[in-house]
Amino acid sequence: MQLLVTGGAGFIGSNFVRLVLRETDHEVTTLDALTYAGSLDNLEGVLDHPRHEFVEGNISDEGLVSDLVADADVVLNFAAESHVDRSINGAGPFVETNIRGTQVLLDAVLEAGIDRFLQVSTDEVYGETAEGVFDEGDPLNPRNPYAATKASADLLAKSYYTTHDIPVVITRSSNNYGPRQHEEKLIPKFTTRAAEGKSLPLYGDGTNVREWIYVKDNCRAILTALEKGQDGEVYNIGSGNEFENKGVAERIIEEVAASEDLIEFVEDRPGHDQRYALDTGKIESLGWEPTTSFDEGLERTIEYYLN
Repeated sequence: MQLLVTGGAGFIGSNFVRLVLRETDHEVTTLDALTYAGSLDNLEGVLDHPRHEFVEGNISDEGLVSDLVADADVVLNFAAESHVDRSINGAGPFVETNIRGTQVLLDAVLEAGIDRFLQVSTDEVYGETAEGVFDEGDPLNPRNPYAATKASADLLAKSYYTTHDIPVVITRSSNNYGPRQHEEKLIPKFTTRAAEGKSLPLYGDGTNVREWIYVKDNCRAILTALEKGQDGEVYNIGSGNEFENKGVAERIIEEVAASEDLIEFVEDRPGHDQRYALDTGKIESLGWEPTTSFDEGLERTIEYYLN
């Protein structure tokens, strides 16, 4: 099977490309614009793999996308602007990539008539919940521009399934972490700053709760949804590992042997969701389950950044 993986030089996308080349016989074409969050370093060791081709380009480039999709059996869209703070400061790039880019891909898929389009999304489209978990049928209630553009892309993909009968599958994962994540994200940011004796800026009182999943577990779940999922369905991907941001900071400080005095509480960001949590029974029914504990994954991740 020929896979077109967009955003494949980013954090999650590159881990997925590595997984596919390591554990399947599929061929992969990676499309990535190599913005600040994408890097060929993330594909080190597989760039010259005999079943892999890298193409530099943007998913909003209609001509390029049309040509690449025409040669693919399936498309997986990892390409996205993904940092909430950046979306608050300027939503334009998020609308362009996350919404229009998805539309360009869907139009190319419609034209080519390929076997499957998998949209990689996020738990943030559901908004926040004080208790309980979100299942795939819950309404979308995004509360920041990043989440709103991802929710829009999900709805657009679902509409192409309903209107044009395109074989769409959507995955929504909790917070990913692991090696090669961009250092603007919480765990790599706090790890590198703690190692350098710099302050760890925590929004608000640090009690915001996130569910953390090791990136390789998420990638295996996405591959499971690709190969076993049903057209038109959404699959939540999570681990059940919920922690307050302050607790994650304290774990990092302990691993790095830094001082807790480095924690600095700063003004909360606008619309900061208090808690996310997912019901993952649907993806588990396809035979997937997470295999990496938070302690194990965090240790590997911290070791990567310290080295």
